[in-house]
Amino acid sequence: MTTLTRDTHSKLIGYLLWIFGFLGAHRFYYGRPVTGTLWFFTLGLLGIGWLIDLFLIPGMDREADLRFNSGRTSYNVAWILLTFLGVFGVHRMYMGKWFTGILYLCTGGFFLIGVLYDFWTLNDQISIRNAWRF
Repeated sequence: MTTLTRDTHSKLIGYLLWIFGFLGAHRFYYGRPVTGTLWFFTLGLLGIGWLIDLFLIPGMDREADLRFNSGRTSYNVAWILLTFLGVFGVHRMYMGKWFTGILYLCTGGFFLIGVLYDFWTLNDQISIRNAWRF
């Protein structure tokens, strides 16, 4: 019996996004969009939740590794592209979604609504894409 590597998310990327954690970036990355949105609107629960997350990231990383499918499309690359270049659609082009990537490029991330949608659903989009590749 072979064991598949399920290291889908990185603690290093999680901590990098935690720096912007008062906006919820690391929570979205680990597949927690509801609390990511809460962090966004409350600035990390006024900074308190943001500081507590410093210690919670290893657990969130383990849960994300179990929850999402590993494969050819890297969660880390896609999330870095979304976080820093999302309005240009580069993360969508990386995943092979050229039409919507170009649409994002021409419309500022489909008027930012598309970027918010991707923050909520990117992990699932990648997980489905990786499941198709097996």
